[in-house]
Order: sequence, then structure tokens, then C-alpha cells
Amino acid sequence: MTWLRALREAARAGLTIEETRLEPLLALRTAAGVAIAIGTALWLGSPAYAASAALGAYSAGGATFQRTWRPRKVIALGAGAGLALSTFVGYLAAGRLVTFLPLLAAWAFAAGMAWAVGPTAGIVAATTVGSMLVTVTLPTSAGRALEHALVIALGGVAQAALILLFPVRRWGAHRDALADALAAVADYARRLRHDPTAPFDPEPLMTARDAAAVTPSQARGRPPVLHGPRGLAERIRPVVAALADPDIGAPAEGPGRDRARELLDAAADVMDAAARAIRHGTPAEVPAGTADVLRVDEEHDVLKGPARQTAERLVQLLGEAWEIARCGDARGRTTPPGTAGAQFLTRPTMFRLFPVVVRVVRRELRGDSPVFRHAVRLAAVATLGYLIAARLPLGHGYWAPVASVMVMRPDFHRTYARAVARLAGTLAGVALATGTVRALGPDTHVFGALAVISAGLSYTLIRTGYAYSQCFTAAYVVFLLGMGGQALEQTVPERVVLTLLGGALAMLAYVVFPAWETSRLPGRLADWLAADGRYAAAVLRDHTDPTREHHADMRRALLDSRDARAAWQEAYDRAKQEPVRPRGLTSREAQDAQEALKKFGRAAMLMESHAPSAESRFLPEAERFADALEADSAQAAVDLREHRNPDWGRVEEALHTWETAAGDRSPVVRREARLQKRALEDLATAVSRTPLERDTGSAREEQRVRAAMAAEGDGTGPQPRGG
Repeated sequence: MTWLRALREAARAGLTIEETRLEPLLALRTAAGVAIAIGTALWLGSPAYAASAALGAYSAGGATFQRTWRPRKVIALGAGAGLALSTFVGYLAAGRLVTFLPLLAAWAFAAGMAWAVGPTAGIVAATTVGSMLVTVTLPTSAGRALEHALVIALGGVAQAALILLFPVRRWGAHRDALADALAAVADYARRLRHDPTAPFDPEPLMTARDAAAVTPSQARGRPPVLHGPRGLAERIRPVVAALADPDIGAPAEGPGRDRARELLDAAADVMDAAARAIRHGTPAEVPAGTADVLRVDEEHDVLKGPARQTAERLVQLLGEAWEIARCGDARGRTTPPGTAGAQFLTRPTMFRLFPVVVRVVRRELRGDSPVFRHAVRLAAVATLGYLIAARLPLGHGYWAPVASVMVMRPDFHRTYARAVARLAGTLAGVALATGTVRALGPDTHVFGALAVISAGLSYTLIRTGYAYSQCFTAAYVVFLLGMGGQALEQTVPERVVLTLLGGALAMLAYVVFPAWETSRLPGRLADWLAADGRYAAAVLRDHTDPTREHHADMRRALLDSRDARAAWQEAYDRAKQEPVRPRGLTSREAQDAQEALKKFGRAAMLMESHAPSAESRFLPEAERFADALEADSAQAAVDLREHRNPDWGRVEEALHTWETAAGDRSPVVRREARLQKRALEDLATAVSRTPLERDTGSAREEQRVRAAMAAEGDGTGPQPRGG
């Protein structure tokens, strides 16, 4: 992608409406926390204390809207404490550049490294950097600084208290994650009716598993309906895929295929009903006639052999899903089948999280880590922006580094998109607030009320897009300045200029010290290949020797494979938006390799869906094929990283031995093994070239993209047919 197109795509993404789903009740409750903080500070203190209370309450409230599975009140308290600490420590070092700049750089670097823990930690940590930059200008002594820090912390306490006293859809995010997983399997079953090899994105299942991890205190209050259905979705997914497959499931045409389509449609209806029951906490109805479809007539059923066994297993699993749909209960009074005594995935408490954070951050302390490079950029831009703004003949110079810190992300596209969105939102919000202030005239209490209204609108639109939320955030800041007696004729233009400067610094920092995902694509692909190889080998070992240990190994390998696939997909999506020349893999090669690995993983999934028969157990040939798969995929991963062509000699030899010796004892499993070998050959075809061909291919790919862009620009590209 060229720089011009990358910038255009970033600008379009920054101004795009991301989601239309609003949460007005949550926004109202959070805005009420801001109102309580501002009102109490104005009543008992002064506008300066009200500004600090507003900062704590607003930032802590915004943190509760981030995607996290921990209790919102814990997030609010943590954000308030972090803001208070950064405020007080920043003031102690303020006054002299020789003390403040090193502290600012170290704090910003630590905030950047917080992205290793997750996006929520990174975003909350960035707000503490902004707090350090803003509030050091407010106090006049260490005692006053401590008072302001306590007021900021009380803003977080106010938000946490409101969350505790007025809960809005408790466990709602966890219910949505689990319901989305069931709905994704329902959608998959419907697509399989028309496309037996339709792909499945495991992201909803991964999100549901992440949401299922709870602390011991959360486990005591979690509704029983959130315990077991995730495992049910995991078991149904490979079964519907096996039923739809024309080679190992229902025949491609005829009455058997019609029967399979009926079962798939019924499976989708039942899973959708279970998803609605979990999402809303109330029983959901299954369409009439579904029960008749799910009755298996052993004498007259048109499905035979493995397809018949798969259909029977699907009907049994759907019976559990039906019970979930019938007994969905908002208060969890009824325990769904299979959930009694279920073990829960543990999540460390806040007090036990510290050693986990240390280990995660330590792994990212390397020069090629995107998180580490983001932390370096954040520290450099925060200090440089502060120095530049201090030299300008403008007040409130901290706005420039604050803008930089809040728009910067570990990847190129989001950083540039947020910079554009922040500038556009600031311009719109400042213009709106300035016009309102001039129309109403100066009044501290009116400005406080308008600040609360702006905060509520910002929270309401926080999931709609950064530009639209930022519009009301900018208006909120203008009203706070007016409440403090600042001259808007001077501060408003300064805010716009310094925001533009901060956004430009953030964008320039990525150019100077980038972390391009394009160069890491071969490594991400290698990780996915190695993980898929371990998963396929674990499936074979569990099939031939179904012990508890082998099943646990298969489950761990499946989770590792999903993580590796998600990491590849994220890197691939980012790489497509980067204005750099393809390195190691062109876009066409990456796409072909991705499709090959999806086929490889699908074959392993279909193999997993078939319970082993007595004749297929303890096959030494299958064991040798599993060993060959794991060994060759691990070596091929090394070859991909070092730009060598992969070789599947051991896989070919093991499969040939298996087909010669096994006879007809495991035809389904051997067929999937052949599909795996074919997928690996497709992968080798996609990535195998001589070094000269690789360099030439990258250059041709770049020329092809530029030619397409030029044709698009001058209108000579392919035109649609017809009138």
C-alpha cells in the first residue's frame, strides 16, 4: 500500500462509525458520577478542586467502558488510584526540567509497556500520563498537590460507589460473549447448509473462553447458566462440520443431503434460542417443528454409517442446548445440564496480578517487540512534546503531549486514524462549546452542568467512534475551563493548535521508529504452522489412544493453535494497512498460505469430531504419522523464519506406510490425513521460491499495487459492466 492510500484509509477509518449499539444507562450512571464529583467539589471547595474531581471521575468512568472482564468497580478504583498517584508524584518532580523530564519519560515508558498486559491496561495507563501533564499546573504546594490527588481518587471512588449501588445488567458482558459464541456456531451451521466447506472464525469462542475466566469471588456470584454452554458450543462445532462434509458425512446429493440440511437448520435454530436465553436471562422458544426434525428414526433414517453416527451425536448435543434455551434464568435459579460441579477458569486477583504482569512485561523487553517500541515512542513524544510546547508562546502547553499520548497505539493504522479523529473531534467540539458559551454567558454552575452533559454524551458515543466521542470530550474540557474562569478567546485557539501539534508528533514518531507488522509475517505464519502441527498430532494421538492425558494435550494444542491463528490474523490485517514494501511474503503469498493452513486445521477438526472405533485404536502407523506431522511442521516453521523452502518428506513417508499397512480400519481418519498432506503441499507451493524469485515477486507486487492505484486515480481501471 502506498503512503497516500494508507493515509487516506487511516483518515476514513478515523471518521467511520464503528458501532451503532449505544449504552445510555451506563452513560447516564457514569455521567452522574462526574456530576457528583463536580458538584461536591464546588460546594465544599473551589473550581480548581472541581477540575481535579472532574478529571478523576471522568477518566475513571471512561476506563469502565473498556473491554475487560474484571468488575467495573475495580477498574474505576484502579484508574482513580493511578491518576491520583501520577498527579502527586508529578507535582513532587515539577518545577525543574532536570527532575520532571526523567520522571515523565519513565512514567510514559511504563505506560507504553502496560500494553503487554492488554488494551485496557494500556489505555488506563496512558490517561495517567495525561493526568501528570495536566495537574502539575494546578497545585501551589506539596500539601495542595496531595489534596488534589485525593480529590482525583475520590472521583474514582464515586464511580465505583455508583456501580455498586446501581448495577446495570450485571454479568451482561459475560452473557454477551457466551451468547455470541453460541450464535456464531448457529451461523456456521446455516452456512454449512449451502457450503459444506464454509470457514469458521474461532474468535467468538476465544472471547467466550476469556470471559469465562473469573476470580474466586466472581465465581461465587456468577450465574450457573454461564458455566457450561461454552463447552457445548465447542463440541457442536466439529460435529456440524463433519455432518456437512460430503466425504465423511452426508452424501453430496440425494435424500441424505436433504436430511443433513434439515438437521443443520434445526441445530442453528436451537443454538440461536440458547444464545437468546443466555443473553437476556429468560427462557427462549425454539421454532415449532424443530423437535420433529431432531427425532432419529433408526429404521427409516436415510443417513448411514459415519454420517448416521454424527447425526445421532448432534441430536444428543442439541438436547443439552434445548434445555439451556428452556431454563435460561436471569437470576441463575436453574442450573443447565452439565454445569453442576463444573470447574471454572481462574483469573488472578488484583493483589496476585503483579508477578503475572512482571513476567508478561519482561517477555516484551526486546528490540523487535511492538509493545517495547511503542513504549519508546511514547516516552520520546511525551518529553519532546512537553519541551516544544513549553517554548511556544501559548498557554496550556501540556495539551500537545496529552494529545500525542492519547492517540498513540502500538500499530501504525490505529495511531494515524486516532490522530485524524482527535483533530476532527476537537475542532467540532471546540466550535460547539464556544458557541454555547457565548450564547449563555459566563456562569460557573451552568458551565459545570454543561460539562456533565458533555461527559454523558461522550460516554454514550464512546463505542460509536473516537472522533464522535472526542467531539464531546473537547466540549467537556472547554466547559471545565470556563468553569475555572479561563478566557475562552485565548484557550480555544491554543487547544486546536496544540492538538494539531500533538497529533503530528505522534504520527512522525511512528515514521522515525516504526514497528511494521509486514516484516513479521513470516514469523507469525511459522508460529501458526507449528501450533497447527502440534494440534493435528495431538488429535491423532487422542484418536488412537483416547486417554485423559491425550485429550488434555489435544485441548491445550487447540487453544495454542487458536492463539497463533489470531496473532497471524491481527498481524496480517495490520500489514495490509501499512505503507511498506512486502518483506518475505507478498500479499498473494500470504493469502494462499493462510488458506492452506485453514484447510490443514479444518482437517484436524474433522478428525477430532469422529470418536475412535475399537479397530482404529493403537495404530502404530497413525502414531508415526502424528510424529512426522509434528516434526515436519516444527522444522518447516524454522525454514519459514529463515526464508527456506519447507519439506514434507517424513509426512509423505509416514502416510504411505499407513495407507499400505492400515487397510480399511480407519478410512475417515486416513482421508483427513491425506487432506492434511495436501494442505501442507499447498502451503509449500505458496511460500517456496528461490531468493531471486522472492525479491522479484516483492518488487512485482509493489508495482502491481501502484499500477492499480494509478488506474483507480485516473479512472482507467476496470469499469463495471452494463449501462
